[in-house]
Amino acid sequence: MSAGLDWRGIDTVLLDMDGTLLDLHFDNHFWLEHLPRRFAEREGLPVPRARDELLARYSAVRGTLDWYCLDYWTASLGLDVIALKQEVAHLIAVHPQVIEFLDAVRASGRQAVLVTNAHPASLALKLARTPLGGHLDAVLSAHAFGLPKEAPGFWARLRSQQPFDPARTLLVDDNLHVLESAREAGIRFLRGVRRPDSRGEEVVADGFELIDGFAELLPPPYQG
Repeated sequence: MSAGLDWRGIDTVLLDMDGTLLDLHFDNHFWLEHLPRRFAEREGLPVPRARDELLARYSAVRGTLDWYCLDYWTASLGLDVIALKQEVAHLIAVHPQVIEFLDAVRASGRQAVLVTNAHPASLALKLARTPLGGHLDAVLSAHAFGLPKEAPGFWARLRSQQPFDPARTLLVDDNLHVLESAREAGIRFLRGVRRPDSRGEEVVADGFELIDGFAELLPPPYQG
């Protein structure tokens, strides 16, 4: 067993992307630093004022699919958000031990499935900048289901396209609201991430076990 996991009871591993497999530093830098600077330039505002305005807009839609939708932000702000993400794409990075973990999951005879709230354009950018795609059995965006992972109905929609047994599934996700939604949907094994942003603060969570790194979760070798 690893980190309290009985791998004999797990067939499917569902994995979040931003903050879980990938360092959340890229996203935090983009939404809290880079986009406010570009918005300030366009609007002729001081950067702190532009950041405050954007933070209010973020708060208004956080937890909805619009929060994750680059088309929504492009239309709302009048800025090409996808192009602006390209400007700082060099910051996209995979967390340590992630590739080794994904390979171990698949070598053990289990499925490794990426399930992200990320907009398809953001997902495509990150798959192009990292080796993740070659180490996963499936890659799915919540935008294809019309609901974010925080929504109670998301998991049933996911199962209709990517069948899995919730009682035999592990989900690793840095979003505590997503973990709560998954728990309500019956997903048995849940793990959060203690430091989604390698340069940020540690997460404090009651009710969910957090990992410091994917080395803690490595499954035992396939016994055939």
